[in-house]
This record gives sequence, C-alpha cells and structure tokens, in this order.
Amino acid sequence: MSTLAATWDWLADPAHWSGEDGVWHRLLQHLVLTVVCLVVSCLIALPVALVLGHIGKGGALAVNISNVGRAVPTFAVLVLLLLTPVGKWGEGPTVVALVLFAVPPLLTNAYVGMREVDRGVVQAAKGMGMTGRQVLVRAEVPLALPMILNGVRIAAVQLVATATIAALAGGGGLGRIITAGFNLASTPQVVAGALLVAVFALLVEAVFEVVERLAPTWARAGR
Repeated sequence: MSTLAATWDWLADPAHWSGEDGVWHRLLQHLVLTVVCLVVSCLIALPVALVLGHIGKGGALAVNISNVGRAVPTFAVLVLLLLTPVGKWGEGPTVVALVLFAVPPLLTNAYVGMREVDRGVVQAAKGMGMTGRQVLVRAEVPLALPMILNGVRIAAVQLVATATIAALAGGGGLGRIITAGFNLASTPQVVAGALLVAVFALLVEAVFEVVERLAPTWARAGR
C-alpha cells in the first residue's frame, strides 16, 4: 500500500477523530492556541504601529527591532524559554515564542499602511476641525485597513503553521498527531498530521482573503 493510500485510510478511520487524542480535539487546541497568540500579538503590535504611523516618527526603528524576531528561529526561542522560569507556566513558553514570531508582520504592515495614507486626505480631515484622535480613527485607520488586515492574515497563517511546535513543549494542537506518528514510526500518521495543518492554514488564508475583499467597503462606510 502506498503512503498516500495509507494516509487516506488513517484519516478515514473514525477512531482517529474522537477522544482526547483525536483530530477534532487537537484541531480545537490548535485553533485556540492560534487565536490566543494572534490576539495577544495584535494587542502588542497594532497600537504601536498605528500611533507611530500617525505621528510619523520612530516607526522605522520599531519595525527594524521587531524584524529581529524573524532572524531568530521560533524553535530556538521556545527551547530557551523552557530553560527559564517561564517554562513552568504550561503553554506560556509556546505563547511567548509564537507572539514574538507574529509581531513583525503585524507591526510592519500596519505601519506601512498608515504611512501610505494620502496626506491630502489627512490634511483635509484636519482642515475640517478633526482632532488628532479623530483623524486617526475616522480617516487614517479606515484607509489603512486593507494593509492592516494583510498583516493579520500573514500572522494568522504563520501561526497556524508554526503552532505545531507546541507539541515539542508538551502542549496540544495538531503537532501532537505528527509527534505521535514519529514516536510510533507511522509515516501515514505523520503525513496525515502535516496535511491537516496545511488544510487548516489554507482555510484560514481563504477566510482572511474574503475579509480583505470586504475591507474597502467597511472603510468607505467608516468614512
């Protein structure tokens, strides 16, 4: 039997989809971990990017500092965190490592989107008597929304793909299916786990693609 056929048989077995070690439970764990890390990353990166993009100062430095996270492997960060007191916080090391990984695309895209807003529109908003906060919320953010969402999409897809490292720290998620396959020397299970992660990432990509297509409409409504 070929590997693909064996993988299909593994996925078609109802026993592999139920229980604490089943696909549905692992998928839910993967989704929760991804959402938590994405929300935390957005809360950290977006306010900084929006403010710096609005005032037009310090953004390049912040972007360059955040991009350092791209040069450091997420797995290496996770291993180092496991050796610190943070390693005692359960999923803490995984969340911290993934947040550091997700911040750069969020910060970069949001800042670039803010700086690419037509300065004429900003000046017109100020000429109408808007305060700095009103200009930010009612003019700049709606116009920068497509770029902001693009950063969120990139971060979300990267998190889905990278959250498999949680299994290496004893966490949950689809990565547990892959590591269990390695432990059992089961190539079909390893391939099935990788395929599930890939499909999940493609679904997330599709959802954000739809959201990005609707973003211009929301922006016009906001203005």
